[in-house]
Amino acid sequence: MAYKVIWSPTAEITFENIIKYLEENWTSRQIENLIVRTNELTNLISKNPFLFRRSEKQNIHEVLVTKHNLLLYQINEPKKKIEYLAFFDTRQHPKKKLNSI
Repeated sequence: MAYKVIWSPTAEITFENIIKYLEENWTSRQIENLIVRTNELTNLISKNPFLFRRSEKQNIHEVLVTKHNLLLYQINEPKKKIEYLAFFDTRQHPKKKLNSI
């Protein structure tokens, strides 16, 4: 049974910020690639949430969406839910990653 995926407000804001950045500095192709890749990962995560590596914080997992964007998510096993916590720019200092959620 697939898990239900929920986007936190922080995940929505950080994803929108990435889209805005791509609109200003890149092309629509990069935006499309990001959206397609995010949808593909959502499908994979909903079927197997433990597929990707565990973060330093307990019960938080992370997956590379693009080479510059990391998705942080949390698994709620009893409720069969996954919550997207935030998207993180990998060009930032790694210590900021856990502060973003």
